[in-house]
Amino acid sequence: MNGVLIIDKPAGLTSHDVVNRARRILQQRSIGHLGTLDPMATGVLPLVTGSLTRLAQFYTTSEKTYEGTIRFGFATDTYDAEGEATTAPQEVCLRAEAVEAAASRFRGVIEQTPPPFSAKKIHGVPAYKLARKQKEVVLKPVQVEIKEFTILAVEADRARFRARVASGTYMRSVAHEMGRELACGAHLESLRRTAVAEFTLEDAHTLEELANAAGNSSLSKGSTETAVSFPSSTTASPEGTPDNSPPVPLAGAMTKPEPRPVGTPEALEALFIHPRKLLPDLPSVTADEPTAARIRSGRTVNLPELSRARLVKVFAGQKELIAIATRVAGTLFHPKIVLTTQAPQDAVCGNSDKVSEIFLDNSMSANHHSRN
Repeated sequence: MNGVLIIDKPAGLTSHDVVNRARRILQQRSIGHLGTLDPMATGVLPLVTGSLTRLAQFYTTSEKTYEGTIRFGFATDTYDAEGEATTAPQEVCLRAEAVEAAASRFRGVIEQTPPPFSAKKIHGVPAYKLARKQKEVVLKPVQVEIKEFTILAVEADRARFRARVASGTYMRSVAHEMGRELACGAHLESLRRTAVAEFTLEDAHTLEELANAAGNSSLSKGSTETAVSFPSSTTASPEGTPDNSPPVPLAGAMTKPEPRPVGTPEALEALFIHPRKLLPDLPSVTADEPTAARIRSGRTVNLPELSRARLVKVFAGQKELIAIATRVAGTLFHPKIVLTTQAPQDAVCGNSDKVSEIFLDNSMSANHHSRN
């Protein structure tokens, strides 16, 4: 299955946990995500499956939108509610004017120091690994852009906000620095991502919805192992199994089987983003059979109607996205990536697609605190 699926990530799961459950539900290993969410955060987590994992390179700098709550009164070592307090708690009664004045300093292009519990590397070692061992973590400030930072409400010691940011921005750091500005300490209490690039909460589905559509409702919950595992037939024990198999009934006991939703290909397909909606800034062209064949074989094609475009999406029919092509000269376009499961195509195109490989490898290692 090749596509893009938007999951509404629940709190308590790492982004990798979500990927792993999706792999088990869909019985497919080639799945990754576009942009990590911390375990405490919820909301939009785009998953790419099959050959469309190769689209990851086009989303590495995607804009993101959040809503959340900053709690004032004490700071934490992780800069969020999951960490240990690093300052003595104090009673705070915020004034909306003071919070707004502090927030104004975080709009636009700013210098931001990432949290010590983050995936930023120090001499090749992720900062969060050093922080967990209580080793000193010194990270250099980086330039980020906060395009919108609106204080929605101020109540006692909490402020609700909405933010629209460029890739690489840590809202945990914003909360921490806001506490410093107001001299009372602060941390990020909650965070919900409402959009990534063109994907919004309106496109999102829960893991339960995915499992029901696939006919694997029992797999929407379960272990968060980092190894990829696919469900297999098991024998129930008196205590049940990790996959929530029912206990073995006592002899003579009357049991009523629980109804199991049966998924259909149509129900599952309906959860995926229509390919025509992907990368909306790129123009689309529907190739005829000879042109599609040339594209699939990694050969240059003539697309006169798109002579001014730098990159184009090439479709075979209405729903099959077969390539992203780049203009090489005039009306000639060469496939930058061919979206096919046939491995030899990468060699033909001269594109080993390292971004996708790194992206999939990274999605297989669970970072407790990484970029939000």
